Amino acid sequence: MIYILETEISNDKILKSSLKKIYGLGENLIMLLFKRLGFSVNIKLKQLTSRQIKILLQCIDNSNLLIGNKLKNKKIFLFKRLIDLKTYKGLRKLNGLPVRGQRTRTNGKTARRYKKF
Repeated sequence: MIYILETEISNDKILKSSLKKIYGLGENLIMLLFKRLGFSVNIKLKQLTSRQIKILLQCIDNSNLLIGNKLKNKKIFLFKRLIDLKTYKGLRKLNGLPVRGQRTRTNGKTARRYKKF
């Protein structure tokens, strides 16, 4: 078991599904990463050598992608900026209401559940 960007990656699972746990890494980015490194799609973490793991970690770190806590902080900063500017979108987010024009009469539960400010 190793930790990548404060996310626990299991030895027994397929590496592709384990890397999806990292916030900001989706299936397309993982497939591009595997093609660049020459990994199989169904490879497990315990099948990789320590050198391959080191190369994988370096490739993730050297990419110019916002992943993990950096992405979370950027999203929070963007919403705080909208709230400070008192935009419609920011005020809706602050009150826990749907932001993108959805109705509130019956289906506002999801937005209220994700209220984080």
